[in-house]
This record gives sequence, structure tokens and C-alpha cells, in this order.
Amino acid sequence: MTEFSWNKPVISIFRERNVPEIEPFVVIKARKLVVNQTNTSLSGSIQDFFRLMGDVDYISSPEGIKDHYVLCWFDDTIPEMTGDFRKMISVHFDDSIKLEISENGKRTYNALFIAKHAKLF
Repeated sequence: MTEFSWNKPVISIFRERNVPEIEPFVVIKARKLVVNQTNTSLSGSIQDFFRLMGDVDYISSPEGIKDHYVLCWFDDTIPEMTGDFRKMISVHFDDSIKLEISENGKRTYNALFIAKHAKLF
């Protein structure tokens, strides 16, 4: 198994549709994104993330749990703006999305996912 990780990524999330969405319906910032890749599967976690734009609670709704998503982000370890785009498709979140609300009302999430395909490097 190969593990990839990114610190503090900004992730754009699109719903996977027959007609591709042009704008993400959610944008989040995470403390860490981890992807585990084997010969036959992709899985991982998005750790300590919060919403920058959109309705992140849709993902954990009954309708959203059934949906599949496309996740896109940039790899900040690549110094140039060429080859730094990363993407996972057919991403499925189950009911593992956990919400924590701090004393001051800040909403922080953690999620596990599986994916069918990815461009990780």
C-alpha cells in the first residue's frame, strides 16, 4: 500500500453527474488529506476540515451519502504551476463524516472516503 498526504489543502468538491459541473458546490480547507492506494482500491481521510464555500452538510445528508463526488486540489509541494493538479473521481463518503462544534461555534469535520480513480502525481 502506498500512502500520499497533503497538509492544509484547499479541496473543491463537485457532484459527479452525467453533465460535468463547472463550479464546485463545496470548497473546504483541511488540516490534512491522506490517500491510501493499493493495486485495486483507493481510500483515505480528510482530517479537521471546515467549509470555505457551499453546503458541506449536504455530503452527510441522506441524499448526499448516496452521491458520488469529484475532489480537486493543488499540490503545494510542486514549486511550479505545472503538474500540481490532483483529482479523485467517483469518491464516496459513507456515514463516517463526523462534526465537532467548538465552544465558540466553529464547525470542524472529519471524513473517510473511498474512490475509484485518482491523479495523485
